[in-house]
Amino acid sequence: MILGVGKPKLKVFYASDIHGSELVFRKFLNAARFYGVDALIFGGDLTGKAIVPFVEVTPGHFTADVFGNPREVEAGTQLTELEQFVRDRGSYPYRTTPEELAAMQSDPELVKSIFSEVMRATAEKWVTMADDRLRGAMPCLMMPGNDDEPEVKTVLAQGDWVQDGEDRVVRLEGYQVASFGWATTTPWHSPREVTEEVMLERLTELTGKLEPGVPTILNLHNPPAASGLDLAYKMSKDLKVDMAGGQALVEPVGSTAVRTIIERVSPTLSLHGHIHESRATARIGRTVALNPGSSYTEGVLQGAIISLKGDKVVGQQLVNG
Repeated sequence: MILGVGKPKLKVFYASDIHGSELVFRKFLNAARFYGVDALIFGGDLTGKAIVPFVEVTPGHFTADVFGNPREVEAGTQLTELEQFVRDRGSYPYRTTPEELAAMQSDPELVKSIFSEVMRATAEKWVTMADDRLRGAMPCLMMPGNDDEPEVKTVLAQGDWVQDGEDRVVRLEGYQVASFGWATTTPWHSPREVTEEVMLERLTELTGKLEPGVPTILNLHNPPAASGLDLAYKMSKDLKVDMAGGQALVEPVGSTAVRTIIERVSPTLSLHGHIHESRATARIGRTVALNPGSSYTEGVLQGAIISLKGDKVVGQQLVNG
């Protein structure tokens, strides 16, 4: 697959882990023009994790628990604005009835079905939005992450401009980009996880498609082990953050397979996400590696601007938008 025309240099905007925030996704699309880049790359975890029921208790009158705050709103501007507030912070508003809510509370499969329907409709809207904004003007590579349901790949495939770059090598303005959005095992058992052994197998197969001598960018959702890009809050067995002296403890949780691949391939640039609190840049051998972090619940787009020339990174900046 060829996107754009080969150039001796490339300026990229990279972000990851939007997790359903419509506000942050719009900022991601606007970053192309705002930062004057040549291409956009997204590193996975596009969709949200929860729905927020808006229950119509009487005609035109809704109640909702919005992130722990009970709210009562009337149909019209008030309702529309509160629903958008929910979307902008990464969840999906869902209008329902008291009867359906009671059914949802007793039937996890119904909740799963409704969530899947709402999530897919939102993702389809976003892909259409990206196509309309970027078509003919800005190459954009995207992929699902470990928290995205498998059907997100089907939604991305519906785009006629935005491309799902996962599990293949894409030529981008004179560079080649290899992308992979799965993560190694987490305590939360997310939809797209693999063991370290499988991660190494799949990344070895993917990078075996790279063309020798062409400057390479790796877009791997999982950060490499012991890189400074993988410092996550240390969790107890009951999934609470371990504390010491009033401070949250952190520990490296990156993938040894990802690090092995970086050391083996020695790409010019390696892009990562997954660990929201580990916003940093690093070097692994000659490779510049980075994780811009994520603050999607605050509506903040955390990203990175990277300038490449030939087989070197000549500029990098972590930015907030």
